[in-house]
Amino acid sequence: MISGFEDITTATILLIIVAGFAAGWIDAVVGGGGLLQLPVVLMIPGITPVQALATNKMGSIFGTATSSVTYYKRVKPDLRTALPMAAVALLGSLGGAVVATMLPGSVFKPIIVIALVAVLAFTAFKPSIGELTSLRHSGRKHYVVAVCIGGLIGFYDGLIGPGTGSFLVIAMVSLMGYALIEASAKAKIVNFATNAGALTFFLPNGSLLWGIGLVLGAANMAGGYLGARTAVKQGSKFIRIVFLVVVAALIIKLGIDVWNENILGG
Repeated sequence: MISGFEDITTATILLIIVAGFAAGWIDAVVGGGGLLQLPVVLMIPGITPVQALATNKMGSIFGTATSSVTYYKRVKPDLRTALPMAAVALLGSLGGAVVATMLPGSVFKPIIVIALVAVLAFTAFKPSIGELTSLRHSGRKHYVVAVCIGGLIGFYDGLIGPGTGSFLVIAMVSLMGYALIEASAKAKIVNFATNAGALTFFLPNGSLLWGIGLVLGAANMAGGYLGARTAVKQGSKFIRIVFLVVVAALIIKLGIDVWNENILGG
């Protein structure tokens, strides 16, 4: 069992704690905390990309568990929708992780950047979106749409990962008609399942740095708790602002990846 602390400095440990807390807060509000957390984990001397992904997921699962419970106590999201979504998302995440070993995520990144630009424009030019819950579907169709969202975004999380929570929120707002606060609450439950699915794949491979993962987890828990309380207190307008900032950062990050891989790399 490797802790990850073997060749690490105190300054790097402190940076990991700060990044984990901030990522937990961002994830609890709108998702996308991995944009901050994963690059810091990759700074650990000698860490491999697979170890970084596994350790990042371990930290995140503590944060999403904490924010899920906090949201549930304060928002009371409908578990009849959230739990089937989460179950299918877990399976989708497992499938995405398997495909990731055979097909590089860079194949999909240009498509994702285009989708994120569309999401950013849609949210920016529709300031009233997500203020109130007005469900677009009822009965069986509602649950079919929910599990389809869970499966597709779960697969994405296992395959690539960044921005999973943000995709879940905007899909539930735009395709299902939830308010941002309720969408965020459900997204945490589904995101917990996608993290669990990816970890189920990574754990048997011995890829996890347990010590670093537990430190990240503790920091994520603190950030997730505070982030969920902040989101509930401030409401949908606050979530919308944070969402726009996170999606813009995600577009820049993935856009740079696409440029480096397809332009400079080519």
